[in-house]
Amino acid sequence: MAEKVRAEVASEVKDWIASGHAQPGLAVVLVGDDPASATYVRGKERASLEVGMRSLTRRLPADVTQDQLLTVIGELNADEEIDGFLVQLPLPDHVDDDTVLHAIDPGKDVDGIHPFNLGLLLGGAPQLAPATPSGILRLLAEEGVETRGKHVVICGRSNIVGRPLAGLLLGRGDGGDATVTVCHSRTRDLALHTRQADILVAAMGVPGLITREMVKPGAVVIDVGTVRVEDASRERGWRLAGDVALDVREVASMQTPVPGGVGPMTIAMLLKNVMQAARLAAARAR
Repeated sequence: MAEKVRAEVASEVKDWIASGHAQPGLAVVLVGDDPASATYVRGKERASLEVGMRSLTRRLPADVTQDQLLTVIGELNADEEIDGFLVQLPLPDHVDDDTVLHAIDPGKDVDGIHPFNLGLLLGGAPQLAPATPSGILRLLAEEGVETRGKHVVICGRSNIVGRPLAGLLLGRGDGGDATVTVCHSRTRDLALHTRQADILVAAMGVPGLITREMVKPGAVVIDVGTVRVEDASRERGWRLAGDVALDVREVASMQTPVPGGVGPMTIAMLLKNVMQAARLAAARAR
């Protein structure tokens, strides 16, 4: 499915350039040398180049000051060759995430987490929606999973997955009209809620949190969790694990894998957002 979305974006990029527009550009700001973050950034670089976009990565040391990082963001805000960019999280402790993320031009916020974009989404008129929730809805649509009238339980309330996904599912029309319950780390008797879900989304970053007994037979299960856990049987000493235990597949009607499920869709939908940002910029310039 991710390959299908990337093919769509490649076709859109080709048509966009053929119609006289500049090549769309995606930039990523990477602070420090966290291995997982570096892997994600390389994936975004590769994917953007494959669909014909310009790719730029600004690599900064872990001890970069907040003011220096804000200067880089200001430069990317002003760079006409960059249609969208993101700051790879997590950031070092001495940098305030909100200050940095709020400094991004909302029109170039392809992560969709600027308060302006989140506000539009929650108001029912999204322009740039976070890529992971968008990817989840595309997965459900491709598999013919109806959301209208269904009870969706989301475990996790982050601004990049849980909250925006709830907002999209509450919207009217395709991919929406769901009844939504959002659970989190302070929810009492989590299983009481998850067993009611027609569609269950696990996005809390707790390996194996959702067990077979917590899932209604026939439910569709979307696993967003991606955490490194020690595994002596692997040469590298670790493996990626999701929030959903392996035995859940015995009762679920559908379940996304980790790795290889939501992750590729997130990158694909990020590329969709770059094209959307390019179109919005062109509309503003007219």
